[in-house]
Amino acid sequence: MSDDRDTLKVLLFSDDRTVREDIRLTLGRKVARDLPEIEVFEVATGPALLRTLDAGGTDYSLIIMDGDAQPEGGYGLAHQVKNEYVDCPPVLLLIRRVADAWLGTWTQAEALSPFPVDPMRLPEQVAELLRGKVVAP
Repeated sequence: MSDDRDTLKVLLFSDDRTVREDIRLTLGRKVARDLPEIEVFEVATGPALLRTLDAGGTDYSLIIMDGDAQPEGGYGLAHQVKNEYVDCPPVLLLIRRVADAWLGTWTQAEALSPFPVDPMRLPEQVAELLRGKVVAP
């Protein structure tokens, strides 16, 4: 088991438990050899996401958000957290329709990823975003 300091925390938001499970299983414990292990924390509602960020949002290295979450839309919440939280972690937004990429750009998310999950692309995207947050000792 790795030391807590060596673990990168990922916050995952989706109202759908099967989406959360799919993401968690796709990412596993390590997304790249050169990165520490990750620990995924799940929230299912917009209020839970905001409470979690209020309680320690800078503790997270990445937020993954389901753009089509209901009843609070992931697009709107992504835009909100990028604008309301100083030092907001990078956001990776899951989008189901290519036509929604423009909306994903509006959210200010650092990355957009297709859903259903591409098991090769998602871990690569997550690794790239996490590399930007890893501080050399």
